[in-house]
Amino acid sequence: MSSPHLPKHLPKVAGIDSTVPAPPHTKAPLSGVPAAPAHADAAHAGTAPAPGTLITDRLAGRVSDLTTLHELTERLIRTATLDEALRELLGAGAALVGARRGLVILEPADGLGPTTTVGLGLAHADLGTIETVPRGATAHGRLLDGLPDPADPTRVPEPVAVHDLSAEENVDPRQREVAARLGYAASYTLPLATEEAGRLGAGVWLYDEPAAPTDRQCHLIGLYGRFATEHLARLLQVERARVQAATVAEELLPSRLPRVPGVRLAARHRTGPRGGGDWYDALPLPEGALGLAVGSVSGTGPSALAAMGRLRASLRAYAVMEGEDPVAVLSDLELLLRLTEPARSATALFAFAEPARRTLVLAGAGHAPPLLVGEHRTSYVETSLSAPLGMLSCWEAPSVELSPAPGETVLLYTDGLLRRTGEPTDRAFALLHAAAASAPAADRADPGALADHVLRALFPDGLDPAVEGEDVVLLAARFD
Repeated sequence: MSSPHLPKHLPKVAGIDSTVPAPPHTKAPLSGVPAAPAHADAAHAGTAPAPGTLITDRLAGRVSDLTTLHELTERLIRTATLDEALRELLGAGAALVGARRGLVILEPADGLGPTTTVGLGLAHADLGTIETVPRGATAHGRLLDGLPDPADPTRVPEPVAVHDLSAEENVDPRQREVAARLGYAASYTLPLATEEAGRLGAGVWLYDEPAAPTDRQCHLIGLYGRFATEHLARLLQVERARVQAATVAEELLPSRLPRVPGVRLAARHRTGPRGGGDWYDALPLPEGALGLAVGSVSGTGPSALAAMGRLRASLRAYAVMEGEDPVAVLSDLELLLRLTEPARSATALFAFAEPARRTLVLAGAGHAPPLLVGEHRTSYVETSLSAPLGMLSCWEAPSVELSPAPGETVLLYTDGLLRRTGEPTDRAFALLHAAAASAPAADRADPGALADHVLRALFPDGLDPAVEGEDVVLLAARFD
């Protein structure tokens, strides 16, 4: 994503009158943002201004304004998600207009979402109380519902300032009641819209006392708001692309896991923002058998998702025909990949399970070994080293037979689970082993609980879907 540029009309900051005093209740500057210098006012001092003093003060004010805008936009540019950007926008706007509280409503005009409301200095219940005011009675509601203008779709409306909610005649009674309950007396509403980005939402800042931003503050928040809107538009495109990729990936994976006597299954799948090619499958086979598979194709984005779907569908067909021989299944898959997608490689692991006998025969192609988790042991399954599919002219590796004890769980996973730890491979394997070994007895009795415990232990802060990184797939099969 290219770095945003400041609005072309930013130099107009030099035309504002920085000698206009800020209201006395102005919010303290944000941390790291330089405060505007105090300007000497000769009239207030009762003496005639010295030659050049007014020009010097104005120049100092212009420099201060430009520095403040630069610092605030730099902070905004560093935000990588919509939520971070909205919260940064709220804090910066509060500092610019001299308010203590506020809220921002994200509501794209195209109706494709996402929609959300984020508050500053307002609890979730406070936001709910504000939403009880009829939408048409609020400034942000009128701005959002009135955009775009049918007569001029590119027109961006002016901000709305309500100086005194208790005194102005056109204020809805319910709005007065809510303002009195929450303790704010005035508001300033800025449309988050530009000609290029269209309407994305609105920002609302609330004053504790009757007040309104000065002309200088309005000019600064206007410039910042245009920049913020364009940055939000870019983040919105990224978020929509991520959601679409995740949706496609989920649609290509099993909608539900099969129920086969003697084994219980659970799966966890997390897709990165660009969409990867990691997948899993569980396929009922004749005579009570079960095929288990995990894999990953190279690349990211739509092409990787499409390749993953084709590979998974082909593996299902080969598993039905010759699933009892995992080596033959992967050999057929390797031949298909080499003939149809010669520029792509893939890793895969396929296991033929007979739950009634508690046996598995498995083979892997460049894939990480399964992890066996039970009451008395937690160990990796010893598999032979083999190249990924598509890397050699002819792939073949020996299979391995495994007999889990009653109550033991076999964990199959993709390499993304290891890479997302950010550790070297050997260290990542050790962390995964420790995570599974630390599972309490209650979690070991349920494959879903065990999978969740492993993910929590490896990623205490969770896996943010908006953060760039590998897909994560975890398939757990517990044998009774």
